[in-house]
Amino acid sequence: MPPIDEYALNPQQLNAGLKTIKQRQRNLVLLSLTSFSLLIVSVVGLFIQQDMVYSFFGISQTVQQLHVPVSAGEVASHLGHQSDYFVNFLSFMDWLFLKLLVSFIGAFFLVGCLKKFQFFRIRFQSFVLKFVGWLLSFILLWSGLTYVQYDLKDNDQAAYQKWVQYDKNIQDSRLAQELKEAEVATTVQAYLYAQAALLHKPVDRATAIPYVQSLINSEQQNPAKFREYGFQPEQLWTMQNQLFAKTMTPMAQSVETQVSQANIIDSVVRWILIGLIALTLVLSGILYLLAQQFKSRIARIEQGIN
Repeated sequence: MPPIDEYALNPQQLNAGLKTIKQRQRNLVLLSLTSFSLLIVSVVGLFIQQDMVYSFFGISQTVQQLHVPVSAGEVASHLGHQSDYFVNFLSFMDWLFLKLLVSFIGAFFLVGCLKKFQFFRIRFQSFVLKFVGWLLSFILLWSGLTYVQYDLKDNDQAAYQKWVQYDKNIQDSRLAQELKEAEVATTVQAYLYAQAALLHKPVDRATAIPYVQSLINSEQQNPAKFREYGFQPEQLWTMQNQLFAKTMTPMAQSVETQVSQANIIDSVVRWILIGLIALTLVLSGILYLLAQQFKSRIARIEQGIN
């Protein structure tokens, strides 16, 4: 459709052209909001993408949950269900989709509700202020859902935290009390104590190091017996790399293939996100300038009609 010359048209033609231009402006606003939403999600994703990729492979850079091996069955029965990193990753993706959908659509509803008030109706006549109102609504809804997400997560992890928290000595923890009552091998106790120290807030490296060193010595001295305990190779890899920044035992080294694959995918995802951020940033700027041009044109046409 050729451009409309508002100076050469009669009022009826101007009204028809005005309706067309307003529709185009609304489409531009919708596209700009979509582009900006993708920009926000991409920026957030850039900060968390490594944890997301690692979780997909069932590994983590730091100990984030307590793994109780089958050789400590009595303790495991008291703790109840144990989720793994991949399950946590799926839960995170579900929440990410929900937050994006609710925040994007809900922001429109909030702006619509605010326009019912005279104060906001006058100010939302400006595209810039309307966009700012939508953006603030988006951030408000996203923040609210994020609070709910982590509040529910904290409730799920509250039971674990009760087991690993202590003031000064790990022997004062509930986990230590439970291990004293159960018949658990010394090596298994070291595995659990090391995790508890790394899960402690703040991380108790001084306590964790000797327990992880004990696990390393145990595996080197009797590898066959060590495998019978049912330790998780991914958890051993995480503990060794979190404390010593390297993989030190064969069982932990069995995870290196997964780590290499995760690092490759992590690098690819990072560059994709950087490209997406650059693209959406440029696109948002272009759409904003176009919307401003349409706004000026609408003002000229309305002035011509009046």
